[in-house]
Amino acid sequence: MENFKETWSIICDYCKNKMTDIAYNTWISKIEPMGLDFDKKRAVLIVPNDFHRQTLERCYKVLLEEAFKAVFDTDIKVEFTIPSEEPKEEITENTAENSYEYTFDNFIVGNSNKFAHAACLAVAQNPSKAYNPLFLYGNSGLGKTHLLNAIGNEIKKNDSSKSICYIKGDEFTNELIESLHRAKMPEFRQKYRYADVLLVDDVQFIGGKESTQEEFFHTFENLYLDHKQIILTSDRPPKEIKTLDDRLRGRFEMGLIADIQPPDVETRIAIIKRKAELMNIEIPNDVCEYIANNLKSNIRQLEGTVQKIKARNNLDGEKPSIKSVQNIIADILNNEEPPEVTVDRITEEVARTFNVSVEELKSSKNRSAYISGPRQVAIYIINELTTLTQESIGKEFGGRDHSTIKYAIDTTAKKLKKDSKLRSIVDDIIKNCST
Repeated sequence: MENFKETWSIICDYCKNKMTDIAYNTWISKIEPMGLDFDKKRAVLIVPNDFHRQTLERCYKVLLEEAFKAVFDTDIKVEFTIPSEEPKEEITENTAENSYEYTFDNFIVGNSNKFAHAACLAVAQNPSKAYNPLFLYGNSGLGKTHLLNAIGNEIKKNDSSKSICYIKGDEFTNELIESLHRAKMPEFRQKYRYADVLLVDDVQFIGGKESTQEEFFHTFENLYLDHKQIILTSDRPPKEIKTLDDRLRGRFEMGLIADIQPPDVETRIAIIKRKAELMNIEIPNDVCEYIANNLKSNIRQLEGTVQKIKARNNLDGEKPSIKSVQNIIADILNNEEPPEVTVDRITEEVARTFNVSVEELKSSKNRSAYISGPRQVAIYIINELTTLTQESIGKEFGGRDHSTIKYAIDTTAKKLKKDSKLRSIVDDIIKNCST
């Protein structure tokens, strides 16, 4: 284990696979690891406020303790604290070792990522003059975030005066809303429009949000015209982000676009060995090959497996073997199946796309025009992707009757025949709900 923060990422990945994206982003992503004590079998986590703590205690504590059990193969009691409280007693990390940053030195280059790596290195060595903007895309867990941060770290190393600003697409939206609410837009714009380097992870999440895209467009323009470096990552190329404003899509496409593919087996073995070296644990060649041959599409899974091997070695001295690794990766292999398409999953994706809340979508009282369109889309998709009857769908949306649900489905079907942009948005929602 490198430290509790490194281990915490494995806990988060486990929870992410067991809950919806919105629930994860609302409750789990805001937790900060404070301390882990193996002797007393307890972990202390920092949460933003008491309301957050109460919700976690009531709804997610069992899941978190299940995640600790899965990672360490022993029961760990989870405790929550808030910043204003002093811990009841000092917690030390009795598994801590030296942490490492995202750098080019610890990024494994293979055929699947060498073009993207070369482009990132060029940008880091010559910001705003090599490729601007630089747009990286690929599936989750292939190293986009690593390369994004490696650029920032390299630029900062070469010139400590540079202002580096990193943000995730959904966090940009949240900060914008908070700044508008608190009348702090000047500070918000100062932060982003005057950075020397802007790093935006998962930029696809600003799609479908008009005010966010408008603000981001002006941020982009300011930085670009001032010859500041912009690097963006996404799970798909700009042309496939259907909810993206055409102006932004054009800006994203005017620089260099580089994709990252899943690593080949040789690269996967190299990643495992490098991670093991960083974590100071020896993994036999046959075990490395077994892991690489079974986990083929996600670098985070490879690194997470090495972390679990290290955790068990710390805990009980267990040496890595194919048998022990089979148990470790069993959950990962079982989770490879596509998640079940549920009403909650669909409504959350529709709400995210149209920048409304799930409560507004389902409310029987809110009949505003800006809600009725997204609500009709949600009803249409639920009818398409689930086996629910129209009566059952009506119950999900505040007890609406059969005729109202049928009207929503028919209305949306007619719109889709005439409106190609809406068709693309609906197709995108269906794709996100089905993968």
